[in-house]
Amino acid sequence: MSLVNLAHVCSHLQNASKARLGLTSIPVSMLHVKLALGLQQEGFLSSVTLGGSTPPTPFLLQAQPDPEELDAMAQKLKDRPWLAYPAEDITEDGVENVTEKLLGKEQVHEVRVPKNPARRRLWLGLKYWQNEPVLKNMKLVSKPTRRIWLTSDDLGKITRTRESSYVKGLTHPGECMFLTTQRGILEARECVERRVGGMALCRVWG
Repeated sequence: MSLVNLAHVCSHLQNASKARLGLTSIPVSMLHVKLALGLQQEGFLSSVTLGGSTPPTPFLLQAQPDPEELDAMAQKLKDRPWLAYPAEDITEDGVENVTEKLLGKEQVHEVRVPKNPARRRLWLGLKYWQNEPVLKNMKLVSKPTRRIWLTSDDLGKITRTRESSYVKGLTHPGECMFLTTQRGILEARECVERRVGGMALCRVWG
């Protein structure tokens, strides 16, 4: 586990939110993937997608037909406008209803992932509310030279806004702290519920 890379991710997400980016990417690792999924579960991120060096096409754009298909459909409706009205099992020359064919088109949802792991990137969708970023601050708790381990009792105090083991309490509205435990990366309140402790990774608030 490299806390140096995690520190880079924290500063990168802070700067991306301040720059009002809708989509950004970070290097792929098991720690980054689990942390990103935790951030998405807590509502700080809108999407987490594994992809390559280019941003993945949004799902809504993938579901849209190609311009050539739209031109062909417009020409067909111009020649035979009655096909624009949906009807049950109407076919002409073996061609199904144009509107039913268009509306019933399955969504693709394809994301190209490079075979080379070094070229893979984790694309994160940032969230905004009332023109303000949801994720404003993300700071490391444990340092590469000083790793902080917390028990469930310590986390119980921290989640109740009290300081414990040289770690300040969660005082900001919606603030979360993530830890690496034997059960994976969990949020501090979930650790208290499960009565497990672990090493503090980072704290996030808006």
